[in-house]
This record gives sequence, C-alpha cells and structure tokens, in this order.
Amino acid sequence: MITMKAIGFTKHLPINDPNSLEEFTEEVPNPAGHDLLVKVIATSVNPVDVGVRGHGRGTLKQPKVIGWDAYGIVEQIGDEVSLFKPGDKVFYAGSFIRSGSDSAYQLVDERIVGHAPTKLTAAEIGAMPLTSLTAWEALFERLGIDKAREQNARQTILIINGSGGVGSIATQLAHLAGLKVIASASRPETIKWVLQNGADYTVNHHKNLVTEVRKLGFHYVDYILNLNDLDGHWNEIIELIKPEGAVCAITENKRGIDLQKLTKKAASFNWEWMYTKSYYHTDDMITQHQILDEVASLLDNGDIHSTVTKVLRPINVANLKRAHALVETNHEIGKVAISNE
Repeated sequence: MITMKAIGFTKHLPINDPNSLEEFTEEVPNPAGHDLLVKVIATSVNPVDVGVRGHGRGTLKQPKVIGWDAYGIVEQIGDEVSLFKPGDKVFYAGSFIRSGSDSAYQLVDERIVGHAPTKLTAAEIGAMPLTSLTAWEALFERLGIDKAREQNARQTILIINGSGGVGSIATQLAHLAGLKVIASASRPETIKWVLQNGADYTVNHHKNLVTEVRKLGFHYVDYILNLNDLDGHWNEIIELIKPEGAVCAITENKRGIDLQKLTKKAASFNWEWMYTKSYYHTDDMITQHQILDEVASLLDNGDIHSTVTKVLRPINVANLKRAHALVETNHEIGKVAISNE
C-alpha cells in the first residue's frame, strides 16, 4: 500500500484550536473511469473551506479532507479519460462530495478540470479555479450575459462585494464583456483593488446602495451579482434592479427572501453554486472543463489577471490554519494561496 500525507479534521473547531486541522496518513487512491490522479502543488482557501470546517457537530469517524482549489500534475489516469494524459499540468475546483485538495494526491473527474495556464506561478494558478468558475457561471449562465454582445456597453451590472475572491474575478470578466461595472468596496485599499480589476465605479456597501448607485446617475441596473449578505441587501436589490432585469446570488440567506417583491418588475432571480454540475453529474458537467480552459487562455494572454494577493509556503497544517484565519476575518482582498513551489 502506497500512502500519502493529507490534512483534515474530525471535529468542527475554531481555527485557533490545536486540533482544528490535523495531518494524517492515508492510502493514495487509484483512478478509474474519468478520474485523474493529480499531484497537488498549490491550493487556496475559500469561504466554503471555513464553513465546512467550522460549522457542524459531533466527531467524524474518519478525517474529512477539504480544499476546493488545486493546481497540479496528472500522475495517472482512469480507463475512460480522453482529455488529459500523465504529465499534464492542470487546475480545478473539485467536487463537494469527494476528498479535497489539502492532500499530496487527489482524484478528480476530468470533466471539471482545465489545462493550467503556462505563464503564471503555481500560487497564481492555484487561487483561480473556484472563483473563476463561480463568476463565469454567474455572469454568463445564470444571468445570461452574452460575452460578445455589442449592447453590453449600454448595460450596467452591480457587483456587491467586488473585492472578495469571486468579486475580484467577476469584475474583470464583466469588464471584459463590455459592461459598465459598479463594484462595491468600503475601504481605500479595496476601492483601489476593484478599480484595478476594471470597475468603472465604486459604491460603499456599508451605506445605502440605492442612494450610492443613484448618486452615480443610474436609476436602475440591468444585472446584480450579490456576493455577500443577501438578507441585508435584498430590499436594495429589489429597488435597484431594472424591470425585466436579472439577479444572481451565491450567498445563502439566513432569513426567507421575499421573491414576490420582484413580481411587478418581472425580474429573474438565480442561485449560483459552483458544485452543482459535479454534485449531480449534470449533462453539461464538461462545461467546467471548457470554462477553465478558456480562463487559462485569458490569463496567459493577459486579458485577466490572477487575484492572489497573499502566498503561504509550503502546504502544511500551520499555513492552512493561517489561511483559514485570514479568510475568516472577511477583510481579505482577493485570494490567499498555499503552494509547495
């Protein structure tokens, strides 16, 4: 039996608890079917990592390995694999129902894996898959924005929380699609960041967003992408969305949101959950492979840039704990990556 090191947890503990994340040994898995066995070189921490680790009760019988971003090298392939070969460098966000990337090796379905960019560092690549997929699906699938539509220049999107992981790449993609982008940010450093990412305007989400947007001269906006505190912003969203406009959210509400408030505007509301395709093995699961390949080209061509702002080395318990603690502050700009290179 060939073994590897992995990092996970058996209890849902605060990150400052010595046992919140622990290293252990497990067997290196064997790929079958569409699976790739990937040697993990870099990963990053997202809010979902913090949520899964910190929220729950009881003690798990087996350690749970999390981590939903990875850059690495294909070591072995399953017998149905057709998109990759051993030695290929890849990046992906993995599946919510499989063992994660906080391990030396990981199994992942080829249909949600992209060929890695070639002009970026390992950390710059490892920070991108989950947020890129989320932003891409939210903009171009859930909101139905046409990436090449000429009339985008006459349309406006409000991105609530523009400086976070998803907001940082969504702002770039919306700008690239030709939209007028209003991104929310509340501190001088986050305002500077979202402007660097292509925002045309900024608003402060700690103030009334209706007042903030209308001071810019926009009565309504065509699209709204909500990335934080849906409950707190819901009434502002209802007021600001254009009749027949579209709203997308990635953050679950803690209270019931009143969709009837959208009735008179005939506006649509959409959830985006990056894991849906792999969770249900949808017929279009391979689109995540296609999206990541396109994102890699955009990164290599300089059309968009990596959103990593902090790198910790190497991948170990101490650095993963540091990354979790940083994400938990809710003040991180962009992404924090952990890399073995």
